[in-house]
Amino acid sequence: MEVFSLEKAIKNFFTRIGHPVNIMEVCGTHTVAIFKHGIRSLLPEGLKLLSGPGCPVCVTSIRDVDIAVAMSKHEDVIFATFGDMMRVPGGKQSLGEARAEGADVRIVYSPLDCLKMAKENADKKVIFFSAGFETTSPSGAATLFEAERQAVNNFYLFSVNKLVPPALEALLQSDDVRIDGFLLPGHVSAIIGSKVYSFVTEKYHVPCVITGFGAEDILGGILMLLKQITEKRASVEIQYKSVVTEEGNKKAVEFINRYFEPCDSYWRGIGLLPGSGLKLKEMWRHRDAEALLDLDIPEVKEPKGCLCGLVLRGVKIPSECPLFGKVCTPERPVGACMVSSEGSCAAYYKYSSRM
Repeated sequence: MEVFSLEKAIKNFFTRIGHPVNIMEVCGTHTVAIFKHGIRSLLPEGLKLLSGPGCPVCVTSIRDVDIAVAMSKHEDVIFATFGDMMRVPGGKQSLGEARAEGADVRIVYSPLDCLKMAKENADKKVIFFSAGFETTSPSGAATLFEAERQAVNNFYLFSVNKLVPPALEALLQSDDVRIDGFLLPGHVSAIIGSKVYSFVTEKYHVPCVITGFGAEDILGGILMLLKQITEKRASVEIQYKSVVTEEGNKKAVEFINRYFEPCDSYWRGIGLLPGSGLKLKEMWRHRDAEALLDLDIPEVKEPKGCLCGLVLRGVKIPSECPLFGKVCTPERPVGACMVSSEGSCAAYYKYSSRM
């Protein structure tokens, strides 16, 4: 269906529902796409889109950033990271600020780039900051596989990888936000498939649709959710059928499971979520940077006034934060949601004129 037809159908179904509806888009890429396509302006009043915790940069905890900074300051360490982690604020510094003071922090485009770096610097410990969801975890696993195969013994991983399904459960158990339907992430779901979300519909009776990133994809997903709500049913449907299947990418999942196991993980602004992280299995502990350096880093509270936690849970929208656009901007971020291009605060700041 074309955008105009989808818009009309959405309004018709929403009218039949007869009460306000909150839909959460979990993925940060969806948040940006919704702004770019001006989708909020096409929706009827009372149909609200909430941004969820689907930005890996945004949910990386202050303590994990502090650990990364501390690792980077060891004289025999080359610390490698994706570029979007460079400006994430820690308790005192970001990785970018640590590099400005002399730490050897390097931006890579793939963790596999670290193997060449490690071979060329045999006297250094090369550590990759592995932050992301199920989409990027397989690349970390693949790098470990190659490091073992090639006997690159000075490569290590600092894993702060996170899992999406436990975060959804935490949101559904929360009392401070009502979610009537989920637009589930396309990229993550391409890896883990749609079946893993069945608990959302079976236990909590909340409709789910996995969508792509075009305007028609997102509007089509919203329409599918409204149909479920109208028919008083809840199931996990796939709009993004060209990429996502029920089973997902079995080989990628097997690769993740070979090297990682679930662990409790602290999500920035949200808190400790059981089984929501990935740590290296015991047999791969010799590749674990945390075990290698054994750093004692204390917990640090969120910056005063920052509402990132409430934004990530869909309780507040970014413009309701007292720091938004004033003290906190993409150039000088206070909270992590303003750092990444997929962060909801950064998206609101950049595209607010299209709301």
